[in-house]
Amino acid sequence: MNSLNSILVEGNLVRDPALSKTPKGTQVCTFSLASNRFYKADNESQKEVSFFDVEVWSRLAETCAENLKKGRGVRVVGRLKQDRWADSDGKNHSRIKIVGEHVEFKPEFSRNKDNDRAVAVAEEEPDYAPEEPSAAEEPPAGEDSKE
Repeated sequence: MNSLNSILVEGNLVRDPALSKTPKGTQVCTFSLASNRFYKADNESQKEVSFFDVEVWSRLAETCAENLKKGRGVRVVGRLKQDRWADSDGKNHSRIKIVGEHVEFKPEFSRNKDNDRAVAVAEEEPDYAPEEPSAAEEPPAGEDSKE
């Protein structure tokens, strides 16, 4: 039986997403998002920013690549995945990322020229059915790009 491995994170993209394909042709989209947390400490407002790497697969990958841009707000529901590898010197490395299984796009805002207010841009919600890649299609640990 699988153990519980679930995460929900909300934030804004820190750069445009990157779409690529596995050797078997399955699409994978990767992006990073920043999530802000505000709190008070000693009567002063504090800000804590966390950065998360996200990857999504198949049709969801295509939808994200088409609709996401740097700065866009998203909510990602998925699971954590740890990649482990050894470099050429034999030193072990690891990285944890989020494998997104559901992505919600937050509204985009633009300035209304008449009254200088931010207004939501009307858009249709993309219609997609998330697909889980088979273990054979996920790239082995260490083969995806290291940043």
